[in-house]
Amino acid sequence: MSAFIETETHAARSGRIRILRMARPPVNALNPDLCRALIAALEQAASDDVDGIVLAGNAKIFSAGLDVPYLVSLGEDRRGLFEAWQAFFGATRLLATSRVPVVAALTGHSPAGGCVLALCCDYRVMARSADPARPLQIGLNETQVGLAVPEGIQRLMRRVVGHYRAERLLIEGAMVAAEDAHAMGLVDALADGEAVVPTAIAWLERLLALPRQPMLHTRSLARADVIEALEPEHIPLQRFVDDWYGDDTQTALKALVAKLGK
Repeated sequence: MSAFIETETHAARSGRIRILRMARPPVNALNPDLCRALIAALEQAASDDVDGIVLAGNAKIFSAGLDVPYLVSLGEDRRGLFEAWQAFFGATRLLATSRVPVVAALTGHSPAGGCVLALCCDYRVMARSADPARPLQIGLNETQVGLAVPEGIQRLMRRVVGHYRAERLLIEGAMVAAEDAHAMGLVDALADGEAVVPTAIAWLERLLALPRQPMLHTRSLARADVIEALEPEHIPLQRFVDDWYGDDTQTALKALVAKLGK
């Protein structure tokens, strides 16, 4: 366990499942400390030779995405900004390249970077919206806050919802309710709030009950495109940093920070 990741091991008949809960109040905003803690937890899980991983958030939110107020506070510190993005994409690559299956237990809202983490996992279980008038949502809303979605992340979205639907969602920066996300395949299953993590564990138990090596080999072939999407040529970090300082982006980001501060 670290200050930002709570760790628990579930002993199932078919193997050991490591549960990693992001724990950076109030919204699990992904600053470098949280990203590096997640990297360390994933590396420890690999070292401990667990058979499956569940990545979860808190009862209200999975992760609100990158910590925009922190990133804006860096000002002209381009190196700091580069390192922050590097830490985030380091975590996504570890999820994508995990030797064992990983389930995203989407216990609440999952915008932007939270959605990216989920797309890197094998399977996504999301909490049902308790109040239809205020649905839990998931999506890549980057364009709404002045950011372009890099090719690699677009590939991850296309992979699960199809090219045209991904185009519409990405360009509009749309957030969709959990129930709609399930209908379009963005998430694989819905569960009541407290049942999200148990449902994720149950899916892993079914998978791990299969003949192990054939399952893992088939999985590695099937997920090759996820790993390819996160190769550096599809996630150009230096261009991301350069674009960060564009006028439109800065205006949108500062408006977001002002809104969050109210």
